[in-house]
Amino acid sequence: MNAITLISRRELSAYLNTVWGYAIMGFVLLLNGLLFNAFALTEAPRYSAEILEDFFYFSSGTTMIAGILLSMKVLAEERTRGTVVLLQTAPIKDHHIVIGKFFGAFSFLSLITLLSIYMPILIQLNGKVAWSQIGAGYMGLLLLGASTISIGTFASAISRSQLVAAIFGAGVLVLGLLGWLLGKITTTPLNEFFSYIALFDRHFQPFLRGRINTESIFYFVSLSFFFLLLSIRVLQSRRQS
Repeated sequence: MNAITLISRRELSAYLNTVWGYAIMGFVLLLNGLLFNAFALTEAPRYSAEILEDFFYFSSGTTMIAGILLSMKVLAEERTRGTVVLLQTAPIKDHHIVIGKFFGAFSFLSLITLLSIYMPILIQLNGKVAWSQIGAGYMGLLLLGASTISIGTFASAISRSQLVAAIFGAGVLVLGLLGWLLGKITTTPLNEFFSYIALFDRHFQPFLRGRINTESIFYFVSLSFFFLLLSIRVLQSRRQS
């Protein structure tokens, strides 16, 4: 556990002490603010709960973008610099490396996500929103972010460059999002299958409306575990080759 903590702190420190980390933070918060003002806050009268739903809807997109940008470097950068050999020859296991780097990236993404809390608070000041809806919405964003980072970590594990990792990770995300569309146009039982594996819609929509769905929590946690396990297997295969 100490090895995981050390790697996680090292990874988090890398984001906090580089321009790249703050560039991603600034980009996400700026884009969230622009989308919040352009789409969530309109001249037409609307319920505060509907505005909050739109906020979490648009934030889900920026969260996935940030997750890919943060995770594309976790292992690909080590390989580019040649420091992955040092990690693999150190007295730590492959799962320590993967889990530690995952938690480092996830911690930074969580910080970015929680810094946007001022927007729901603005809605609360000018209207009435249940704090349970705010809490559920942020839980959904964090679960979605964890899944995205795990996908990005796997992409970074199998890629030799950060750009390739970003493209591959984004491609997997797009396939996951397409499950929602396929679920709409196919018939039973395929529609149920595609609907279940889709990253959005069935699993994220409940959080938008303030409902904590145990099935959705299980889905996001299982998805994160699956891609982290694949990442560990990739590192183990490279160590043995």
